[in-house]
Amino acid sequence: MAAKSFDMIVVGAGPGGYVAAIRGAQLGLNVAIVEREHMGGICLNWGCIPTKAMLRSSEVFHLMHRAKEFGLSADNINYDLEAVVKRSRGVASQLSGGISHLMKKNKITTVMGEATVTAKGKVSVKTEKGAEELTAKHIVLATGARARELPGLEADGDLVWTYKHALTPPRMPKKLLVIGSGAIGIEFASFYNTLGADTTVVEVMDRVLPVEDAEISAFAKKQFVKQGMKIMEKAMVKKLDRAKGKVTAHIETGGKVETQEFDTVISAVGIVGNVEGLGLEALGVQIDRTHVVVDEYCRTGVEGIYAIGDIAGAPWLAHKASHEGVMVAEMIAGQKPHAVRTESIAGCTYCHPQVASVGYTEAKAKELGYDVKVGRFPFVGNGKAIALGEPEGMVKTVFDAKTGELLGAHMVGAEVTELIQGYVVGRQLETTEEDLMQTVFPHPTLSEMMHESVLDAYGRAIHF
Repeated sequence: MAAKSFDMIVVGAGPGGYVAAIRGAQLGLNVAIVEREHMGGICLNWGCIPTKAMLRSSEVFHLMHRAKEFGLSADNINYDLEAVVKRSRGVASQLSGGISHLMKKNKITTVMGEATVTAKGKVSVKTEKGAEELTAKHIVLATGARARELPGLEADGDLVWTYKHALTPPRMPKKLLVIGSGAIGIEFASFYNTLGADTTVVEVMDRVLPVEDAEISAFAKKQFVKQGMKIMEKAMVKKLDRAKGKVTAHIETGGKVETQEFDTVISAVGIVGNVEGLGLEALGVQIDRTHVVVDEYCRTGVEGIYAIGDIAGAPWLAHKASHEGVMVAEMIAGQKPHAVRTESIAGCTYCHPQVASVGYTEAKAKELGYDVKVGRFPFVGNGKAIALGEPEGMVKTVFDAKTGELLGAHMVGAEVTELIQGYVVGRQLETTEEDLMQTVFPHPTLSEMMHESVLDAYGRAIHF
């Protein structure tokens, strides 16, 4: 069978791949996309979206227990874990189906199967009906990543889970150990803790949410502990002994090893890129610790081959992948897009309380040699936060004292994942403190705290 020819072939239909395909099609390119499992990739099916659906259920459950505070009554408050999971899976299924519709709408050829780049410009796809050969001058790798598994801590789906098992749990954990306190680990810890699991989080670094600003991490930890979580920092799970219905964890902390028993363990110790089986090494594509090495325009160094999203390294965020997809598609179509500035991409964690940030932490800014001005504003000083019954939180801003440039913004509290975009736009537009001070923020809103934090950096805060 003769090979089918395209302008661009995208391997992987996650948030990087499908967006690249759509943008390419919009610009008049003849595009094919290859996907081995689910349209929408991990994000829509097993990551960003279904976890948010489950966290929404736990949030509502938490609010129901607070009904009396709001002048309401609710008796016999309970949950049906199977129904919670069913709703989550339904949300994921709806959105995955929507991606298939978008492919058809944009006249993108979809090929379901395993892809291998056999040579420059050539992709062979192993489908249910046999091999299908595709050719294109430009190939975009968007194969994503999967959960990292450490020796001795491997998941079995029964006692030890990855994020996939945690999204379709065989039971409700009674005593839960979460290994790793990055976004994935702390979100699952938050979900199961809220539903009643006795939850312990072990983090090898010196604080939870280690990529966040130290003040924000400390504030979040305080709230987690208040909610009943046990947090072990500078600790490492050395071994798991599995027996019927229980796991004994050997946890090293302060140079000593202690043992604790759990009925469930969730391992959330990072991710590894899906680089195997693609034929990349033979083509000369450089791989470093399971990730493809690329330049600021996602070029691999091998002509006509690009890599975007998780496979191309940190930050491992769906919106970063999507933006890279747009950039690469525009470049292939002959345009001159700006390179993606990773330091201006926001990170959001949907635990309770939520955490969001963009740009440099205070410590990083100082490390880079900036003389900084730092502003802070607490949720307890904001009318809308009090009215919502969400007085626990903080907004922190970091400015270059010399130029007034917004270097970073960091938040913890209710709905901060929705607020952070204001600062993201500010970073993109190279906003100064004066621009933000002169902006009128609507009242009463949580966004007023963003304004007050800026004012505070210059000794001008009004409401605290």
